[in-house]
Amino acid sequence: MKQVWIVDDDEEMGRAVSLMLKLLDCEPQYFFHPRNAAQALLAGGQPDLLLLDINMPEVSGLDMLEFVRRRKEWKKLPIIMLSSEAADITIDQAMALGADAYVTKPVTIDELEKAMSQAFYKHLI
Repeated sequence: MKQVWIVDDDEEMGRAVSLMLKLLDCEPQYFFHPRNAAQALLAGGQPDLLLLDINMPEVSGLDMLEFVRRRKEWKKLPIIMLSSEAADITIDQAMALGADAYVTKPVTIDELEKAMSQAFYKHLI
């Protein structure tokens, strides 16, 4: 069972995505703030996939993405951006920083499953 960390300041969205992940046979762990997820990573936590919202107070999902990609031990960690931001410039920025997939909210289970497949595939090759 794949462990998937969700980092999103919207608790309702976190619950909805957690439920979808359970239906996709994953074990979700929800973090309300990027700092908590970063601390868990630094403490040795190792998810199979990271889902990041972009618009969060203090530390954005793009900041978290950049933080993760700067560390060589997490270079191969699949990351999906899950955001209400749909502007091409934001999507391009996320992909340039190392996101493996980008999904806009509200997300369906089919969109999430497709993005997960895309993210995992990128790290197989």
